[in-house]
Amino acid sequence: MKIQWKSLLWNLALPLLTGGLAALLTAHSMKQFEQLNQPFFAPPGWLFPVVWTILYLLMGVSAYLVSTADSPYRLTALRLYGIQLAVNFFWPILFFRMQAFLGAFFWLLLLWILILAMIVLFYRVKPKAAYLQIFYLLWVTFAGCLNLAIAILN
Repeated sequence: MKIQWKSLLWNLALPLLTGGLAALLTAHSMKQFEQLNQPFFAPPGWLFPVVWTILYLLMGVSAYLVSTADSPYRLTALRLYGIQLAVNFFWPILFFRMQAFLGAFFWLLLLWILILAMIVLFYRVKPKAAYLQIFYLLWVTFAGCLNLAIAILN
């Protein structure tokens, strides 16, 4: 399969720009976050941007694989991808900016369901694309546990 560079670059840029904008909008909230009561399993703050950058790159590669595949499920899968990316964008705003910890937890549950549905659709289009999203689902599962613990502790 020949790489379609414009499509690959667009698909990599979209989640990175979405995550970057969310990070920009919540940048000053990290000091407040560090002052919250944290559960024992909370990772250090520097880990979050590292993990999210990797996850956004994996999302981009997955979306590229789906967008270049020949499948009747392709457009539906890409629409769901866009919806989950939009839901993903708003979670840090709810959690960090608004400090709506419990609301952010339920928003994250919605995101988790959307990611799972996206994985199922991606699998129908291109199994490799689905496998790349398993790390994303696992991280959001962990983030949900962390989010709920912070909501309880604060």
